[in-house]
Amino acid sequence: MEKEYIKGGAFLIENSAADEIFTPEDLTEEHRMIGDTTAEFVDNEVTPQIDAMENHAWEVARQLVAQAGELGLLGATIPEEYGGLGLDQIAGVVIAENIGRGGGFGTTFGAQTSIGLLPILYFGSEELREKWIPKIVAGEVVSAYCLSEAGSGSDALGAKCNAKLTEDGENYVLNGEKMWISNGGFADVFIVFAKVDGEKEKFSAFVVERSENCHPGNEEHKMGIKSSSTTPLILSDAVIPVGNLLGNIGDGAKIALNILNVGRFKLGASVTGGAKLALDQSVKYANERQQFNQPISGFGAIKHKLAEMAIRTWVAEGITYRTVGMIDSLIGDGSDHEKKLKSIEEYAVESSINKVACSEALDYVVDEMVQIYGGYGYSADYPAEKAYRDARINRIFEGTNEINRMLIPGMLLKRAMKGEIGLLKAAKALQDEILNPQISFDVDEGTLVNETKLARNAKKVALMVLGSAAQKYMADIQNQQEVLIGCADIIMDAYSMETACLRALKYAEKNGEEAAAKYIDAASVFCNDAIQRVEQTAKNTLAGFAEGDELRMMLAALKRFTKNNAPVNTIAARRRIADGLIAANGYNM
Repeated sequence: MEKEYIKGGAFLIENSAADEIFTPEDLTEEHRMIGDTTAEFVDNEVTPQIDAMENHAWEVARQLVAQAGELGLLGATIPEEYGGLGLDQIAGVVIAENIGRGGGFGTTFGAQTSIGLLPILYFGSEELREKWIPKIVAGEVVSAYCLSEAGSGSDALGAKCNAKLTEDGENYVLNGEKMWISNGGFADVFIVFAKVDGEKEKFSAFVVERSENCHPGNEEHKMGIKSSSTTPLILSDAVIPVGNLLGNIGDGAKIALNILNVGRFKLGASVTGGAKLALDQSVKYANERQQFNQPISGFGAIKHKLAEMAIRTWVAEGITYRTVGMIDSLIGDGSDHEKKLKSIEEYAVESSINKVACSEALDYVVDEMVQIYGGYGYSADYPAEKAYRDARINRIFEGTNEINRMLIPGMLLKRAMKGEIGLLKAAKALQDEILNPQISFDVDEGTLVNETKLARNAKKVALMVLGSAAQKYMADIQNQQEVLIGCADIIMDAYSMETACLRALKYAEKNGEEAAAKYIDAASVFCNDAIQRVEQTAKNTLAGFAEGDELRMMLAALKRFTKNNAPVNTIAARRRIADGLIAANGYNM
């Protein structure tokens, strides 16, 4: 942890070079083989069984979990001493992305490999690790994570589930009911959060085996991901040994938040895989569907949709791999559990960005997929209808997108106050720049020079709005949710713009501009549109808390920062991207 590294959240105040970020093009041959193996497993084994699982044939789901275990997919990033493969986090993201092709089974897989497993790895005793982890990664045992309750979703500490120590001090007795438990209908072991003696300060986590006193309720009737099991978990005098406590009494919030960080960046990968599949199917359908004696893929309106779907998917993929690349770089070659957890925690801001930006990119893609399919998109006999329903949950999973939007600026401010990143110094320098603007006569020339400048200016806008809001509200900023959400949207666009430019530049530097043409087009279009969103969001947010001369000064600075001196022909660029998709008859970014 002592080595030099890119600090979490520092992207907002530091500019990275293209060769400093990890991109999907940097995947090793081993990573690609793992991705191919996962995709083949989903396409050949999972997809044919989706209908059976949608009819709650959970024995099929268990069998698929076991098959995934045999392939090594469940324990890819788990140390070899516990039956895993000991691979890097990038390998885990490659697997998650390809599992995203499997609809509701991706939820089953995610619960098994992430939130239902990692609390034991990172917080369990050695005895718990040795007992459960090899069985979970082999697929012999199915796991589940139990945090939410009927009255406590985002407010996890509002839980009513209670744990009481027996008089002899040997066991805990748990009572309560958990809700929305993925894998609930057929899980063997549950990570359960409860308050010891009903006290908020003693919110803790336990490993609880299924029994007569710890059993699932009825399956939920859900909008989507019907091929995954979701039930309540009913605890009625469930007795567990004291050794089943994870961490210490009162560690529940820490465990929940750290594990959710992992879930967030892996969810970003999973939904990106889903978006790629949806776009691939949309292109194929658009090429097949004839209207007015020609394929609908030939029409400009459809080309616009396909290209925008591809751009958003490409950007989502870029931020996903940039984030996991930083995590793996910080972890290094060591397999120390504490170091891994700290490395993931370091990039909590980026993980929340991934979760929100990627899940909303998927929502855009599947919505347009339905539109491209037209009337057939509304029919359950075609893939668009299920993709649309399955996608919606991702904005609620792993902390709602609203909670994550408030976490993004909140965590940045907290890190700044602790001196972990130089946000305050950067804000002071920006204030000086705003008060004493310099006229530049530089001519923007070179690949993506204008877009790179826009991305850097978007970061300045984010810093200006967040810094001004923090100065005005001080500690009360946590209650200004509309302001925080506005700041988060600007920050997410800035991170995405910079990532798009860096990814395209890195590819161009290695392979030449002609080979990188579609990436350059994608980055140009994305930045062109994103800077307009940044300007509008910043205007509305600033007007929400500033007035008079202060507001006029910041709006003048905003106008300078968001001025696009070289707007691109987005129609032509989108058509070039769409033509490439159409010629390839699928996703080819």
